[in-house]
This record gives sequence, structure tokens and C-alpha cells, in this order.
Amino acid sequence: MAMDNPFEGKEIWFGVGSQDLYGEEALRQVAEQSTQIVDALNASGLIPVTLVLKPTLKSSDGVRQFMIDASANERCIGVITWMHTFSPAKMWIRGLELLKKPLLQLNTQHHLEIPWETIDMDFMNLNQAAHGDREYGYIVSRLGIARKIVVGHYTDPQVARKIGVWARACAGWDASTHMKVMRWGDNMRNVAVTEGDKTEAERVFGASINTWSVNELVAAYEAVPETQVDELIADYQAKYDVAPNLLDPSKDYESLRIAAREEAAMVNMMRANGCTAGVDNFEDLGSLPQLPGVGPQRFPSEYGFGFSAEGDWKTAVLVRIGAVMGYGLEGGASLMEDYSYNLTPGNEMIMGAHMLEVSPSLGTIDKPKLEIHPLGIGGKADPVRLVFTVKPKKNAVVVSMADMRERFRLLLNVVDVVEPLGSLEQLPCARALWKPEPSLDVSAECWLMAGGSHHTCMTTSVGREAWEDFARIAGVELAQIDADTTPRAFERELQLQDIVHRLDNRH
Repeated sequence: MAMDNPFEGKEIWFGVGSQDLYGEEALRQVAEQSTQIVDALNASGLIPVTLVLKPTLKSSDGVRQFMIDASANERCIGVITWMHTFSPAKMWIRGLELLKKPLLQLNTQHHLEIPWETIDMDFMNLNQAAHGDREYGYIVSRLGIARKIVVGHYTDPQVARKIGVWARACAGWDASTHMKVMRWGDNMRNVAVTEGDKTEAERVFGASINTWSVNELVAAYEAVPETQVDELIADYQAKYDVAPNLLDPSKDYESLRIAAREEAAMVNMMRANGCTAGVDNFEDLGSLPQLPGVGPQRFPSEYGFGFSAEGDWKTAVLVRIGAVMGYGLEGGASLMEDYSYNLTPGNEMIMGAHMLEVSPSLGTIDKPKLEIHPLGIGGKADPVRLVFTVKPKKNAVVVSMADMRERFRLLLNVVDVVEPLGSLEQLPCARALWKPEPSLDVSAECWLMAGGSHHTCMTTSVGREAWEDFARIAGVELAQIDADTTPRAFERELQLQDIVHRLDNRH
């Protein structure tokens, strides 16, 4: 089992701006040098999606058709534009206003160094991206179109890296706009943060969030063939340290088969309905024997699915986006929940965990253990779950989505995942320990100030830049807590975001 490659068959279109003023010889050189640039970027190994160079854009009609074609093409998940020569920006207006795909403005040039002894006006006319990109940048800003800007020579690995991060955000956006979330039951009773406007979420993020009854899941559970259960148990044995009692027919082997059958039922239902994220609720399990544990834990790592508990579809959406953006990188994405603080002076940290559902895709210190333990909620049989500690990772992030009545707010905290100070041998669940930037007290104060959820998506594969790019593409607020954050400045930022939102939506 493995997550389907979300980049396969996807493209990013590369549009180069020029004009007919310079003659055919100049346009031939523009095309040749543009090909060299795109080929070099594709060969960098830092961009997970193929860049496809399109014919040089020389007129308003050409730009308009390019943007229409990019917007309509399902393979195209983003557009990069670069002005090789001077490209009059008025010819970009009609096209840019029709573009429905993420946009990156590349500010580069073919030559690395000015040819000091040979430079002449012919060279200047051909190689004037510094001129053309400013003309183009003005019109994009005047039109109010959000885009990522990358500056530097195309051979600089940092340029390819930034394009690669943005390409991952484009893939996350593509996944979001094609996402269907399967909800088994409703939200946990009386909990506020898991609520939200599903209709508005589909308008903003493109994700369709709907409910399937638990009875349908029970029927799918009863229909799972024994061979599929056997295959999953074999996969468990290959990847995890399975407790001996779970393999003993005289002890808990039937509980293991129940857990595998529940995983299979959930996955079968999701695949049959084209869903890529799911959410359940321990208060609404129907006649399922256990609250699903190991299955949902494996959703991000084995299937690339998003998952969250207690009916929290917003976090399930984030986990799916995080899993797609981080595909192929070390680490992953998972539901996380703040549980307890370590307030020892000088060593403050947060313990995150959940009853059952934290995913090993985040990376683990040791091989995960598959065990069965009692659970004091849900009223069902003891569930089977993976127990592990997330391994250290600098510059990981936790991200939440909150419905603020008038808009969705994404909130991000940069964190360093660290090793625990003890064995945690009595804690029968998956967990992570992290030190939040800039400190626990400032982080917690700002998180509370912003109304951040106790449920988050943790990503150890992609960091803040990918989420910044995603938020810009989605057009949603992203409040950030990092090493430079102070409560006073953060409060002002939230106030400014509120004003900006109200102005943007005044009509």
C-alpha cells in the first residue's frame, strides 16, 4: 500500500513574455534561452511537477488564450510567468483577469554576469528582464492578483527550491479543490471548534464535505472479505511491532481482525465514493465493535487520506492538503491535539497526542508498536492502536483552521519536535513533544488570542513556506507565530487582518 503520487500527470505551465518589436532573430533567441532555463529547472530535482514551456507570449490575444487554456486544463496546476524582454503590461490585463490557477512571477535572466567588455544595445534589448518584470509586476499588483515572487538566477538552487515549494502548494490546492470529505456521523456534542460552515468551505477551499450514516459503514464492515483482513494484518506485521497477544487466537487476535476490518471498510467506502479525507466521532459508532484506531492512523501514511476525529472535518481537510504537499519528502502530516504542558523553567514544551488517531507518517523514534488498550470513552470494546513517539524535527509546523463567522482563519506555529524527557511507557497512545516558537508562553497566548483550534494538522515534511504559499493561493488569512512574534504585534496583525477582510468583502 502506498499513497498515490499526487504529482503524476500534473504540469506547471511556463509563459515567457516578449513582443514583436525586436524582430524574429531576437524572438528566436528568447525561445532558445527560455528552453534552456526551463530544462535546467526541470533537471534540478527540486521541483516535483514538470514545467512545460509554452510558445512565447507576444500579444494581448496570445496572453488571453494562454490563460484560458491554463485555467481549463486539468493537468495544469499552476502558471509561472517571466518577462525575458520588455513585455508591455497592458497586453496582460485581459488574460490575467481570466486566470483561475495559482500564479508565480519569476524574476530571473538568462545571463549570470553582465558581459562587461562586450555588452551593447542589442544585448540590452534582448536581456532586459529587470525592466520587463517590473512593468509586469505593476499590472499584477494593480489587478490585485496574489502571486508568489521568486527572484534570482535560475541556476541558483534556492530559486528551484522556492519554485518547488510553491509547486507543492499548487498540488495541495489542486487536491483541495478536488476533495470530498466523508463524515461518519456528526460533530462531538457541545464542542464549538469542530463546527463550521461546510457550504462556505466548499466555496473557499473547493472541498465537498458530506455525511454518510454510520449504518452504511457498518454494512461496509460486514461486507469486507476475509482475504482483505488477512492482507492488512500481514501489512501490520511487516511495518509494526505487533504485540504477541494480538496474534494469539486464544487472546486478542479477534480484536486485531476487527481493527483491520474497520480500516478496510472505511477505505473501501472512501474509494467507492471518491473521497480523500474522512472523519468519525466516538459518540456515534452504531454497532461497530471498536472506535477505529489503527486504520485512521494509517490514513495519511498508507493512502494519503486526511483524517480527524470528533467530527472535525476542517482538520481532516488540512491533513489531506499537508499529505499531498509533503509527498515524497521525509515526514508527513497528521491530526494533532495539544494535551499537556511541561512548564519546567528553561525547558517548556507541549505534549500533543490524541486518543488513537495520530499518524506515524510524521516519523517515529522507534518502530511503532501495535497494541490493544482500554479506552474510557465511546462505550465500545478496547481498540487496537499504534503507540509511538514522533521523532525530533526542527521547523515543523502545527496548523489549525477556525471558522471566524465571516471567514476562515488559518493559524500556524513553527515548532521544533523534540525527544521526551522520560520513557512515557505508561502512556498507551501516539504522541509528540515540541517546543513552540518563540516560547511556550508567547505561543500559547497568541494561539488563544487568535482563536486557534485544539485540533491541528502537524506537518514534519513541509514547513511554513508551503503553508504560506497555499494560503496565498486560497486567498485566506494565515496568522503566524514564529521566532519573531510578540503578543502586542500579533494582536495588531489580527486587527489589521480583520479590517482587510471587511474591506475586501464590503460589496
